[in-house]
Amino acid sequence: MSTERQYKLTAEGLKQREEELEYLRSIKRKDIADKIKVALSFGDLSENSEYDEAKNEQAQVEARILELETMLKNAVIIDESELSTDIVRIGGTVKLLDVETNEENEFQIVGSTEANPLMGSISDECPVGRAIIGKRAGEMVDVEAPGGTMTYQILEILTSR
Repeated sequence: MSTERQYKLTAEGLKQREEELEYLRSIKRKDIADKIKVALSFGDLSENSEYDEAKNEQAQVEARILELETMLKNAVIIDESELSTDIVRIGGTVKLLDVETNEENEFQIVGSTEANPLMGSISDECPVGRAIIGKRAGEMVDVEAPGGTMTYQILEILTSR
């Protein structure tokens, strides 16, 4: 049994990470190698900030490549064909009503690596996501957040956006 973390991804999230990995491997690595080559031509490395910057960028890119490779190796793809409107599940979309402010929001529930609340996707591991997973339309949920308890009503469960 593998002890490595599993990464829950939608099909779209998988595609984005594969594209990012391909870009980093095929284009970004070459760009950085060219920057290092140019910086080396400037001579003395002890006072060569261009070289230092290029090496730092190289380290960051290599770390991201390793992170993406690990993520893709341990990816669990959410089968969107299995989504239903019965209960809130990862991959599905939910309309919530903030009972206190009477504000409606629509979120897709995704794995933590895809979460982007500003774009309407929240993680199944965040307080709101954790509270609504497995719930049904019409149910009220209390969410413990740093600012206090918030109450939401699940208005509607959609299979996707």
